[in-house]
Amino acid sequence: MEMGAKQNSIEYEIELVNVCKKYGEKEILNNLNISFPKDKITVITGPSGVGKTTLLNIISGLDTEYEGNIFWHDNVSNKKFSYIFQEDRLIPWLTVYENIEFVLKSQLNKEQIKKVIDKNLKLVKLYDNRNMLPETLSGGMKRRVAIARAFAYESNLLLMDEPFKGLDNDLKKEIIEEFLTIWNNNRRTVILITHDKGEAEALGHYIYKMEE
Repeated sequence: MEMGAKQNSIEYEIELVNVCKKYGEKEILNNLNISFPKDKITVITGPSGVGKTTLLNIISGLDTEYEGNIFWHDNVSNKKFSYIFQEDRLIPWLTVYENIEFVLKSQLNKEQIKKVIDKNLKLVKLYDNRNMLPETLSGGMKRRVAIARAFAYESNLLLMDEPFKGLDNDLKKEIIEEFLTIWNNNRRTVILITHDKGEAEALGHYIYKMEE
């Protein structure tokens, strides 16, 4: 595994040191060392099968079968993640509003929840669609709901796995612009996986390329 990056000295949210991962005899990550700047967008590119999604799963704790160490900024103990998957993963029987409300119930009271949801839905231009069910939404609208939900949840780190996959170029550009608007309103550390060079250049403060 080789990794290249454009980066300067900066405060880090999370650092991986000598991380190794195997699936049976297949080595995916070999002594990987990488640091993710705090409150910046780091993009990871590379072909399929080099371990990009595996890396996100290790960082999020979904995958605990690895060797090496992960260090957090200020040794934060209450680590919270938002995760935008390739699939929308909206709850089909809940409205747009309720899908976001679902992840906030443990964090905020009802009045605070409404304020946060209304703000984020307005930023992604879906406030007027808040009572619609997922089955009535277009693919682009579902992407917007996923982004709004991820930002509404107060997390240390936002992980994004091919979040704009399958969108046509015009729609992708529009949603990327909305993503940057919502990120500028509520900055946090973001790690984004993409195969798309244009997405990487449009979004990444730092860009890493993973290779065999």
